[in-house]
Amino acid sequence: MTKKRLLTKSKYLTGLQCSKYQWVMLNEPDRIPKPDAITQHRFDHGHLIGELAKTLFPDGIDISADDFKGNIRHTEDLLKKREPLFEAGFMVDNIFCRVDVLKPVSNDEWDIIEVKSSTSVKPVNIHDVSFQRHCCDRHGLKIRECHLMHINNEYIRGSKIDPASLLTITELTTEVEGIINGIQQRIDTMTSTISSKQCPSVAIGKQCNDPYECPLKDECWDFLPENNVFEMYRGKKKAFELIEMGIYTFMDIPEDLMLSEKQEIQKACEISGKPHIKKEAIKLFLKTLEYPLYYLDFETYSDVIPPFEGTKPYQQIPFQFSLHVVDKDNATARHYSFLADGTGDPRSEFIASLKDKLGNNGSIVVYNQGFEKDILKKVANFLPEYDEWVEGLNDRIIDLLAPFRSFHYYHPKQKGSASIKKVLPALTGTNYDHLDISDGMSASLTFVDILSNKSTEEEMIKIREDLEKYCALDTEGMIWIVDKLKELVR
Repeated sequence: MTKKRLLTKSKYLTGLQCSKYQWVMLNEPDRIPKPDAITQHRFDHGHLIGELAKTLFPDGIDISADDFKGNIRHTEDLLKKREPLFEAGFMVDNIFCRVDVLKPVSNDEWDIIEVKSSTSVKPVNIHDVSFQRHCCDRHGLKIRECHLMHINNEYIRGSKIDPASLLTITELTTEVEGIINGIQQRIDTMTSTISSKQCPSVAIGKQCNDPYECPLKDECWDFLPENNVFEMYRGKKKAFELIEMGIYTFMDIPEDLMLSEKQEIQKACEISGKPHIKKEAIKLFLKTLEYPLYYLDFETYSDVIPPFEGTKPYQQIPFQFSLHVVDKDNATARHYSFLADGTGDPRSEFIASLKDKLGNNGSIVVYNQGFEKDILKKVANFLPEYDEWVEGLNDRIIDLLAPFRSFHYYHPKQKGSASIKKVLPALTGTNYDHLDISDGMSASLTFVDILSNKSTEEEMIKIREDLEKYCALDTEGMIWIVDKLKELVR
């Protein structure tokens, strides 16, 4: 008889996403890559919020999770005290869970409170709490209500963090009761799967990215050829349908299959290997540029716990800008930059420096104007003395993304994307691969390292140099893009 494997809450949730991922996690864990910096940052956020939530229960008792069996024994002993318990552990048969907060209510009932760093309730959260409820029910606890404690995204920090206002509670009892039916059957099926010697075969699908990107995705998707249909512009749903039909590349897409206009352009470029150029539309765009040209890019970071007075959870805080100024056609660009020192709120110095450099006339060229406009607006809301100036910038801002998002220019090397990371190498042959920091998220997380004061002085110098090089390439790259567009329409 095959011995049943222990099914924990995290493994249950993994099984809901993908049985193959669940089997590998338990049977061949070395196949699973270590979390990348972005994923680890998300885990760290969750830990911070979990610790903050505990402060709302001053009589709570923290049960160490370091000792698996000890955690279960201590939970059993502490239940008698009728105090809030943190990380209470329950194992019944082959299932195990820990509860973030188990709160005593009335004489003999308890409330389950799951703590998350998200700003809303997601379906996976309901499944998460339902597993906890099932474990507690099987253990013999009387559960009154189930809750999710999460981030209040309307919270604005004062001089100090107020945990009671930063965190909000949503009751999930009805939702949990709605999906808990059948949970034992799901558990039995998963137990059978993970106890098998054979790894289940699972076709790629939406579950590869929902509710989280699966760490096995690269392994499972490596059968796809280069320039496959998943690179189709806004075509993920259609791509899955094509894969099911055995169609993997653009060349294999039938002529009678309905595609959008932009997808048709992409398909034609993939087949020909040549770019699509709409010269008249590009000329009209270039005519909107008025010298002097200010090529501008921001870098920001965010934190689940608002770092400064007047900020919200996950609010983007600008800490860096790069500005290349071209006074006239064919003139050599002048470069200006700002990079906060990481010792305090950078917004005041950031916007003062920017105002000093932007001048009173000429186009401000950005890539994806919604981002820069939103950052400027939020900084002006905090520093209202800049409100009128920021409002006046709107008419000067030109979005370099526009001709590429409209497919007035499209190169097959863009792989369905209009981002500057794809457009710059496709159009100019220059990429970000030689940089130690090569994308915005890495820049953000690297600046967080500065804030943590964990780096040595030598490391700090290197980080600042890398940040400067990355942001400068974004703005200098925009100059090269505009110059190349001019060449194309001459």
